[in-house]
Amino acid sequence: MRKLASVVAGLGMLLSLASCDQNQVFEQNLDLDKYVWTVQQKPAFTFDIQDTTQRYDIYFNVRNQSVYGYYNLYVKHTLQEPSGKRVSQLLHQMLLMDPQTGEPRGQGSGDIFDHQFLALRQQQFHQTGTYKIILEQYMRQDQLPGIMAVGVRVAKTAN
Repeated sequence: MRKLASVVAGLGMLLSLASCDQNQVFEQNLDLDKYVWTVQQKPAFTFDIQDTTQRYDIYFNVRNQSVYGYYNLYVKHTLQEPSGKRVSQLLHQMLLMDPQTGEPRGQGSGDIFDHQFLALRQQQFHQTGTYKIILEQYMRQDQLPGIMAVGVRVAKTAN
């Protein structure tokens, strides 16, 4: 019985270590006030880059409730280098629900769903320092009820 318990504990430890992402450089999520993303709210995230020879994937995280009224979400990002100069600015469409069926996408249960979208693939940073990425909701509505949180994840591109 003791052997079985120690084997199970050992397997649990291995699984938890395997789930750690060694490539992750940064991840942060911000809860939105009253679970509404207004046009005025422009969440900003800062992260440090030390290795300019490495390429990075940048993901956007979105948590929404099933009461969100659209199947998609348009988000504009602005990426700034340490000097404040704009590196890139793009508009992204993220599908939170299937356009035909309305079935929620992402991971979740009940009426809350988490999504992670690859926004910038193999981004190269040309100088070390602190970068800033600003997210803006770009829908045709000033307030988006049902968007609970947004975030950014930066990870080294897997070779």
